[in-house]
Amino acid sequence: MTRQLTLGQAINQALREEMRRDERVFIAGEGIGIGIHSDPRMATHGLLEEFGPRRVRDTPVSEAAIAGLAVGAAAMGLRPVVEIMFNPFFTIAADQIVNHAAKLRYLSGGKSRFPLVARIKTGAGIGAGCQHSHNLEAWLAHCPGLKVVMPSTPADAKGLLKSAIRDENPVIFIEDMLLNFVPGPVPEADYTTPIGVADIKKTGGDVTVVTWSKMLGVALKAAESLEREGIGVEIVDLRTLTPLDENTVLESVRKTGRLVVLHEATRTGGFGGEIAALAAEKAFDALRAPIKRVAAPDIPVPFSKPLEDFYLPNENDLIRVVKSLF
Repeated sequence: MTRQLTLGQAINQALREEMRRDERVFIAGEGIGIGIHSDPRMATHGLLEEFGPRRVRDTPVSEAAIAGLAVGAAAMGLRPVVEIMFNPFFTIAADQIVNHAAKLRYLSGGKSRFPLVARIKTGAGIGAGCQHSHNLEAWLAHCPGLKVVMPSTPADAKGLLKSAIRDENPVIFIEDMLLNFVPGPVPEADYTTPIGVADIKKTGGDVTVVTWSKMLGVALKAAESLEREGIGVEIVDLRTLTPLDENTVLESVRKTGRLVVLHEATRTGGFGGEIAALAAEKAFDALRAPIKRVAAPDIPVPFSKPLEDFYLPNENDLIRVVKSLF
């Protein structure tokens, strides 16, 4: 049995279930449980009322303080889930998470554990401007010791967040802001989704499209149009950037012989380059056309709605690039 939930509601369920299951789990962030978080569609709605201020901690407006809280609490045996409100603000929190949480388990020879989750909002399309909309998943994936998760559907978001909370390593859990309000089927039974396993959201035999987060919807729309023209698109949703499910990507590329990587982040230095390199290094003999990338232009996210629409990759961009391979 399933029920229709938005991605925000699915995350709320995951948090609620894990906080009931394990008293060491607590959440912290700016305005948690109040203000915008009082909206029933938001991820932390109602948690303050159920679990109280001891486990739902409002914090100062300081991402560095939030990250420091998470690292210290994890080192002392708790399992914090902290919220960094917007992806670009992670730059303020990076010292504690990148230079401490991500490295200390390695430096201790595995004796130390840092079971923390940093939930980060990301994505353009809501008119929030470049200071709030910059996609930095490639920065995070570049940091050894961090696991980076970017779900595309409510069901994946719930299952992956539950796995992230139970993981003994720091996990960066990146949620697209627009997806927060998009409904989808979510199983009613208790379940987890394994970190590091991609999912083929659509099968096809002519071209592989690798994507993640909000761009899954763009890929599905483009695939529907391309199918009518006789081009079968296989869509691989990474779900997790690190650890990367190389086998699923490579098996699809060997099957179709063509690869397009689609992501919302800017093109230069984007994680799409990593997928392209993987295919070139390990499946070159299977390629029947050059590897292509569809990404945002190398500019800050515009505030103007028409310019923001231009900035975001769309199904027409993907359709044009796919057709160029034939």
